[in-house]
Amino acid sequence: MLTMILDNNIENIKIYDKAGVDRIFIDLEINGKQDRQGHLDTVISSHSLEDIKNIKPLLTKAKLLVRINPIYGNSATEISKSIDNGADVIMLPMFKTAEEVKLFIDYVDKRARTCLLLETSEALARLDEILEIEGIDEIHIGLNDLHLALGLDFMFELMGDGLIEYITGKIKAKNIPFGIGGVARMDEGMLMGNIIIKEHVRLGSSMVILSRTFKRDLDIDKSILEKELLKLQHTEKEARALNQDALKENKLLLKRLAKDIASIMRNKK
Repeated sequence: MLTMILDNNIENIKIYDKAGVDRIFIDLEINGKQDRQGHLDTVISSHSLEDIKNIKPLLTKAKLLVRINPIYGNSATEISKSIDNGADVIMLPMFKTAEEVKLFIDYVDKRARTCLLLETSEALARLDEILEIEGIDEIHIGLNDLHLALGLDFMFELMGDGLIEYITGKIKAKNIPFGIGGVARMDEGMLMGNIIIKEHVRLGSSMVILSRTFKRDLDIDKSILEKELLKLQHTEKEARALNQDALKENKLLLKRLAKDIASIMRNKK
């Protein structure tokens, strides 16, 4: 499972790279994000193009992924500067049309790996048309914004109720690698990380974003991240050894827990 972590803290990034995190995630996206997520307990970054330049030389193993802004008037320049500064992967968020995706791929022009962040209801409705476009190297399904767009209460309802399985089925048919949302440490989270990783394996996902829980206590114990990554890898290995019946049982557990958590969150509103 390819792991990604969002941060621009230089000292933390050295730890991530040494521990074996596969991608450092720099987040330039700011356009419209405050309006969508300002009321939630989510990270709204203040990363910059300069961060890309400063971080790239530090990486000995990890690759650098940069999430740009949704397509706008300055996208071509933003993409070119990101690549020139060292981005290995460019991620496009909040796209709604095949035209935006085509423009994005043209702007990147094979100078970096292209990753679509599928997180709008419009993109979901137009998925077949979007998947026909050549040059999509990978897709990440953004559970946070997608669950907001669909008016749901808890992001993992999407995994529990089968919509993600529908989406990933279409992506797999095109042989495009994909990932899904984020994950907490294996024994933590409103919905525990080990349950989520097992569902990733069942669906065929190959990428996941590490949540803020993986950053905790780095100042106390620099080896703690490596230990938590080993737990994730062990969980993935165990999941790959399970038969389909056992994986489906885990899926039903995820569905039941997600439904219960969503109900609690709905009643708190």
